[in-house]
Amino acid sequence: MEAKKIPETILNSGQKMPLIGMGTAAVPLPPFETLIPIFIDAIEAGYRHFDTATLYGSEEPLGQGVARALQLGLIKSRKELFITSKLWCTKAHHDLVLPALKTTLQKLGLEYVDLYLIHWPVRLKPEAEDAAEFRKDYVIPFDIKGTWEAMEECQRMGLAKSIGVSNFGIKKITSLLENATIPPAVNQVEMNLAWQQAKLREFCKQKRIHVSAWSPLGAYKTTWGSNAVMESPILKEIASARHKTMSQVALRWIYEKGASAIVKSFNKERMKQNLDMFDWELSQEETMKFTQIPQRRVCTAEDYVSEDGPYKSLEELWDGDP
Repeated sequence: MEAKKIPETILNSGQKMPLIGMGTAAVPLPPFETLIPIFIDAIEAGYRHFDTATLYGSEEPLGQGVARALQLGLIKSRKELFITSKLWCTKAHHDLVLPALKTTLQKLGLEYVDLYLIHWPVRLKPEAEDAAEFRKDYVIPFDIKGTWEAMEECQRMGLAKSIGVSNFGIKKITSLLENATIPPAVNQVEMNLAWQQAKLREFCKQKRIHVSAWSPLGAYKTTWGSNAVMESPILKEIASARHKTMSQVALRWIYEKGASAIVKSFNKERMKQNLDMFDWELSQEETMKFTQIPQRRVCTAEDYVSEDGPYKSLEELWDGDP
């Protein structure tokens, strides 16, 4: 079976990025010997964008999956893939950014990543990395200028083809742009039918920053997720009328909003189903119905908020859009 061709967007860096990506975060993370064949299955199904992060612990098995896919001839060269990874908060210090990316590349077994993101607009004391429990006093003021300067250096060195941010609101991006020489190519945020991010999407569009959606299905059936997307009566009704899965309709909506989606299914059949959403369209009436879905952010990141910390409220953390 021939792998599906996935549409791409051209980022402000000039790099092409596939508009659907395979997420690699899982709690608990399956053993490497389980993950490697899953990633090979995804490449075989047609996925060319893979999203990992230092925090996920999936960089090493992903790298091994890529190496194996090359050996098997599923892809002809590394250039056929788009690999995203992320800088964790304990490394969001000017002098720790480059070493962190080099460690990521070593784990992936790659010479560069296609996209490197600041995972959160949060800086943690380095000792938080090895702590048994998270403490709120680990959160210290975020050095947006210094951290971004180091990210720019990673791109100039060719270790990251594009750089960007994750979980940034409008005020934080505005602040970053005041000092940036290289603007962020991507802002990866929670976005789905139950948290549509209209304001942030419009702002990013004006600034030519591509929006990428994590939890495009609301992290359904996870310990921390929500059923607001996948048990929405509106979504059920439209999917049924269209003879599509609810996932396909939810992902199609994201695609039509000009964003890309990071999907995470380790099931081979669902992987293929999730790619089947590029050759049909939602009607204007169906799109309007989706505006009736109640809106609520699932991941509030309350751990980063405290009376004595740099973020005193969720409004401060999320730039007034908690």
